[in-house]
Amino acid sequence: MTTVQSAPAPAAASWPPGLPRSLDYPSVPVGSILRAAVRRWGDRTAFIDHDVPLSFTEMGDRAHAVAAWLADSGVGPGDVVAVHIPNCRQYPPLYYGILLAGATFSPTNPLLPAADLAAQLTDAGATVLVTWDQVLPFVRGALEQTPVRTVVVTGEAHVLDFAARLDGLEDSDVDLADLLAGDPTDRHLDAHLDPAEALAHLAYTGGTTGVSKGVELPHRNVVTNVLQSGCWTSGSLPALDEHGDVTLRQVLGADEIATRLGEARIINLTPWFHAMGAIGYLNGMVMGGTMTVIHMRFDPVRYVEDMAKYEVTSIGGAPPVFVALLQVPGFAEADLSNVRGISSGAAPLAKSLIDKMAALMPNATIGEGYGLTEVTMQATGNPSFRSGTRKAGTVGVPIFDTEITIRPLGGGDPLPAGERGEVCIRGPQVMRGYAHRPEATAEVIDADGWFHSGDVGILDEDGYLSIVDRTKDMLLYKGYNVFPRELEEILFAVPGVGGAAVVGRPDEEAGELPVAYVVRKDDADGAALTAESVMTAVNDKVTPYKRLRDVRFIDAIPVSAAGKVLKRELAAREREAMAEG
Repeated sequence: MTTVQSAPAPAAASWPPGLPRSLDYPSVPVGSILRAAVRRWGDRTAFIDHDVPLSFTEMGDRAHAVAAWLADSGVGPGDVVAVHIPNCRQYPPLYYGILLAGATFSPTNPLLPAADLAAQLTDAGATVLVTWDQVLPFVRGALEQTPVRTVVVTGEAHVLDFAARLDGLEDSDVDLADLLAGDPTDRHLDAHLDPAEALAHLAYTGGTTGVSKGVELPHRNVVTNVLQSGCWTSGSLPALDEHGDVTLRQVLGADEIATRLGEARIINLTPWFHAMGAIGYLNGMVMGGTMTVIHMRFDPVRYVEDMAKYEVTSIGGAPPVFVALLQVPGFAEADLSNVRGISSGAAPLAKSLIDKMAALMPNATIGEGYGLTEVTMQATGNPSFRSGTRKAGTVGVPIFDTEITIRPLGGGDPLPAGERGEVCIRGPQVMRGYAHRPEATAEVIDADGWFHSGDVGILDEDGYLSIVDRTKDMLLYKGYNVFPRELEEILFAVPGVGGAAVVGRPDEEAGELPVAYVVRKDDADGAALTAESVMTAVNDKVTPYKRLRDVRFIDAIPVSAAGKVLKRELAAREREAMAEG
């Protein structure tokens, strides 16, 4: 059963004209997205990696080959395949192959320390691990106490040639080339899956504030949220092709949505082990017929070069991407007229950055969205259609079939517009629960189906959501709530500040003191920054209890691979400094 949001107030053009507020979500497995895309987009380029293309047709063939190999090896429904590799050309066929075989995809950060990797593999119950050849020696030591019995290895050689053979493998290792070279016939191994029950993703939370937990996402969740986000951004409705597989039917015209299905070109940096990556930048791109240029690592200069080379129509990612791009020499003078869309997620985008990008790319609509792994990916979004009202500093309104309420931080009934509290979400994309953790599930999903996000937000009178902070990031200074995000917004507007994060320093008398970690820009303004000048710039704009008590300059703000600031690392530095102090 789905729930339908209340209509936003008519003062803002927040809803795509002519689109319903509730969608029909077909009961199909995730593999249906691939099948429809292969038929519809055929020999068009789906992905490019190191200038080597992968067409939709070949992606489908290789995915079915992977599915067949897994099935013939006894891997199917109920089995978990962990994928421990960076974004690369072989990732999409591997991802879809796992799901076509009926198995569960469990994405794993390739930068996880050995102990954390072993813990995640064990928690997931993974019996197959796909890993990268360069980290294979490190991985072997982490597998001894895990349920993994099959190790499939890939590497950069497969980026250039799927048939390449890898060196240095042991007899027990499997070369991914063996999977990719199999029979491309679609054996419809997923035909008997129940999309509402069969687990598609076992995705782990980012762990930026604590221990990662496995989020259970059935096929229905994945298909639903791909459709929710795809229809929202492209002005489309769900459709079934002549074989009953799911695709999009674009409803809004070019006057509202400049980029048509099958014409978009993007560069993707968002890791596919992250919710935004797997749903938006893998499934979403495949469903929409987008050509995706894969960058395994973020090189701002190369990114700008490829923007021109491939005439990209939209850019997207986490806020650190945009901060870095704006600092690339010549970026302001580059021809960015092809860029029609800019999307940001994973963390709030500072308003000062929005203003700078809008000035450089006037043809682009700039929209932030909001979501979490626990809601598959997306819950809200700013309008993508041209006549829509985009409110800078907000993450938009609830998308199709999604409700948002703001509750008091200590619990209670929904608060009125303009009041700050915890963001709660209800909709068909909310997870089934945390794997093996019924108590943790009950703590965040109440009896009425509301997911309590742990994020602090405000809904305005038009239904637009602003994310203020994380409840776990909130500081308590002499009993007053201090939200680091408010201070960070001011910091980002200070000339010379290239990056910033605020954490609490333990204090016996006050509780916690706000401390800023700041990255200087490589320019005259950055060189002129002092702790005193930064504190003055911030403290003159806030009430006394919110004032910064110290500024520490560092070379880089620590972030996860998905672009989220690792506040726990900075907080740990403060605790260590206090202990030494």
